[in-house]
Amino acid sequence: MNEELTNELSTSSTPSGERDEAATQADAEQAPAPETIEPQGATDSALAGEQANSSAEPSAVDAGAPSMRIAVSALTDVGCLRKNNEDFYGYDESLGIYVICDGMGGMASGEVASSRTVAAILKSYADSAASGLPVSSRLLLAINTANLDVWECGQIPENKGMGTTVVVAALDGEKLILGNVGDSRAYILQDDKCAQLTVDHSYVNELIRNGTLTIENAHLADLKGMESVITRAVGVGAEVQPDFYSVDLKPGIGVLLATDGLTRYFAEDKIAAILAASTFDTACANLIQMAKKEGGQDNVTCILVLAAPA
Repeated sequence: MNEELTNELSTSSTPSGERDEAATQADAEQAPAPETIEPQGATDSALAGEQANSSAEPSAVDAGAPSMRIAVSALTDVGCLRKNNEDFYGYDESLGIYVICDGMGGMASGEVASSRTVAAILKSYADSAASGLPVSSRLLLAINTANLDVWECGQIPENKGMGTTVVVAALDGEKLILGNVGDSRAYILQDDKCAQLTVDHSYVNELIRNGTLTIENAHLADLKGMESVITRAVGVGAEVQPDFYSVDLKPGIGVLLATDGLTRYFAEDKIAAILAASTFDTACANLIQMAKKEGGQDNVTCILVLAAPA
């Protein structure tokens, strides 16, 4: 991720077949990643709720009354232009938590920031499992823990200036609680439609918020190289401010987490069309393949979480 931060900031994996329920991108690097493929034609939709994830056994939402199960699929790709992958993902199905990060900082520092953030969030969330805290509080604690870890690591000269976006989703009964920092996004998927859930912490979005631009004309604006500037990131300061969202789950509803290597190319209707032409097992690969066809200027990562009938 070749992103910059505004001045206000400075002041303020695909798992392989038979394995345990926790997985990270690093696990996927032990074996060749599956090749991406073209979207299929008239196949079962990725959101139909009938396909189970072949990479891991779906988990029940509530062990007491499992009205649905959760399937997950994840994939990352270096893209067409970059030599290294600064995106990182991880999830733990037993805890119901899914994380994507898009690192920045040059050299290997972006990879350090994103991988440390994923690891710290998963560990903190696991450590707080018996705390009795609400899921949203546990996510906030996990993001703050990751932020401090990356911030302290960033004091080493070779890591100076590193940081990362994060978007994370965690199950809370029949809800999904989401948190984000930066411009990695979450989308809700239902009835072959797609809608963005999170709000980007970006220069462009600040202009939209204050009325300088509209959503409709933002792509026409001459931003003079500011298109990739983000206004919040994990690890660039001693404190961080994530935003949180909630989604009611029922069979057939999915949530897509993705870095801007994907989202820069596709509006919601295009994402919905690609997924509607995909099976659950090919959905992430198809999204990445289409992003690479558009140029693949950045690393591309996505996690698809789907609620299916129990």
